Amino acid sequence: MTKRVVVAMSGGVDSSVAAALMHQQGYEVIGITMTLSPNDSQAAPAGRGCCSVWDVNDAEKVAWKLGIRHYAFNLRDEFQKHVIDDFVSEYARGRTPNPCRRCNQHIKFDHLLRRAQELGADKVVTGHYARVRHDEAANTHRLLRGLDQSKDQSYVLASLTQEQLSQTLFPIGELAKSDVRRLAHELGLSSVADKPESQDLCFIPDGDTAGFLRKNLPNAEQPGEIVESDGTRLGEHQGLGYYTVGQRKGLGIATGKPRYVLELRVADNQLVVGDPDELLRSQMEVEELNWIQQVPERAWVKYRHQTPGADATLSLGAQDRMVVSFDSPQRALTPGQVSVFYDGDEVLGGGTIASIL
Repeated sequence: MTKRVVVAMSGGVDSSVAAALMHQQGYEVIGITMTLSPNDSQAAPAGRGCCSVWDVNDAEKVAWKLGIRHYAFNLRDEFQKHVIDDFVSEYARGRTPNPCRRCNQHIKFDHLLRRAQELGADKVVTGHYARVRHDEAANTHRLLRGLDQSKDQSYVLASLTQEQLSQTLFPIGELAKSDVRRLAHELGLSSVADKPESQDLCFIPDGDTAGFLRKNLPNAEQPGEIVESDGTRLGEHQGLGYYTVGQRKGLGIATGKPRYVLELRVADNQLVVGDPDELLRSQMEVEELNWIQQVPERAWVKYRHQTPGADATLSLGAQDRMVVSFDSPQRALTPGQVSVFYDGDEVLGGGTIASIL
């Protein structure tokens, strides 16, 4: 009996090639595209963001070319609750969230898996640059970085559970991006082969995060003090939601030397700034932990999508949090960002940065 899989088709080249590869391997492929933008006027224009009405059309074209079934599901309410509302509430707490992680956690690998089960599918397939391996000896599934290190997406997949990994396939995780585009041309997927990658958050397609928060964050424009770490007042900020740890531009103060955001003190409505050296910290607490493998004593810890990470020692802290002690000080550790623990290419687990110690 032919195995049936559901492919999350975003309308981009990666998920399209993933669907084509599964089709080539003899699977019965069903394409699913999730419409997520709160309304069509907020949807990303062609080539920006993902999961817009334009992307649904592109996914339909690819499905027609491959000769597979395709469905579009409206998950706007779920996306609003788990991703957009969370994004706003995190900024209200003075934190800088990673909405892609929430989308994977609650939408792509929760609601999508349920839809796949309803359609009688054995597996869910996505176009992520990551790999899953079954360790027969330990009877566990291992999450690994994608072979194309420049495109690796394992960082935003660290919330996946063993059960979810057992039902997931990443067919392009062994490929480089250039290979994916080449395959798209060879397979006749001309409508997406050279489609630009999404650059912005799908629910903020113009990239204006400050403008989005101005409309959606209560008291977003409540001014307050800009102070140094010793309490010296330097000026006035326009609302804490417009700033993040490590930010230098747009502070609106002139001190004769560069100043960087060190901390957002929500309780006092204060923006704390200082010298670049003050951004270097050695310890942080991580909450909302999800362990894919055994909890290690040591790990390579990645604390932002664009940072390589560093070696650290892990120890259990209060309230089931993990205390991460880096071997050397790290720059701009930021509450709300994702922290992922690696052993070489393998993801051991991850969580959310709760505080900087």
